[in-house]
Parts: sequence; C-alpha cells; structure tokens
Amino acid sequence: MSPRKFALDQLDYDIIQALHKNARVSASEIARETGANERTIRKRIDRLVEEKICRLTAILDPTAFGYITAADILLEADPAKEDEIVQRLSSMPEITYVAFGQGSQEISIEARFKDNDELREFLRKTLPSISGVTVSRYALVPRILRNIDEWVPPKEDFGIEE
Repeated sequence: MSPRKFALDQLDYDIIQALHKNARVSASEIARETGANERTIRKRIDRLVEEKICRLTAILDPTAFGYITAADILLEADPAKEDEIVQRLSSMPEITYVAFGQGSQEISIEARFKDNDELREFLRKTLPSISGVTVSRYALVPRILRNIDEWVPPKEDFGIEE
C-alpha cells in the first residue's frame, strides 16, 4: 500500500461527505453542519482540490442523452503503438473509461451507445479500423449498480477510528 502524501481527518471526511451528497453545498452550510469555521471549510475544500484528493465536477447521466447501451470491451493492443492507441481511444466520444488491463498488451474500455446497432458497428468496424487494435471480448452491461462517482474510501483512510 502506498503511503498517503498528507494527513486527513474527521473534518476532511465530513466535508467530502457533504460535497459527495451535493457538490453545490455552500461552505457556510458545511460549517453549520460540522461546527467548523466557514473560512476553515473553504481552505480545506481548496486544499482537497489542489492536492487532487477530490475534484468538483458535473456527473452526467448517459441515459438522459439516450445512451442506453453500455459495454465493457477488452482490447489487445500492439505495444509499439500503445501511446497512439490510448490517445485515439481517449478522444472517442463513445468511450467513457480507458485503462490498462492485467496483461501487458491489454486495454480495457467502457463505451456507451444509443442502441445495439451502434455497439455492433463500433465492435465490427470502428475499433478494428484502429491500427494495432484487436477486440478480444466484450460484455453488455445491462445496469450499472455502483459507479466510481459513488465511491468514498472508508473512515480509517482518513485516520478516523470507529
């Protein structure tokens, strides 16, 4: 386990929990809920963002835009073209997630589509048109039960004993 770069505490945890529930919550509201000074809350939020512990962003719901089909896709990538492949995949609007897989030549992606025909076209034509890429396998994802935007580490990672 890699060591933490900085100490986190109960107040950091409380701030993150409040922002996690509602990223638009004001520092004054968090201060009221935690009993901390509003200036302290603002400084802590700034530190959490600056140190890349969290980022405040809008999370879009793909289904609101008609993207109802999701697929996890495992690719084999030519190691000599890896950087080029990753850059190309990362720029494709269908792809929501790009990561290296367990094997030395594997790349894992998640992609969203408006229907199964778009997915089929993507698997059969779009991905194979990328030099050095082979589709190894894929799985339809009927429903995502928990996504990364819902994850928060346990309290002990903040140095909080229960």
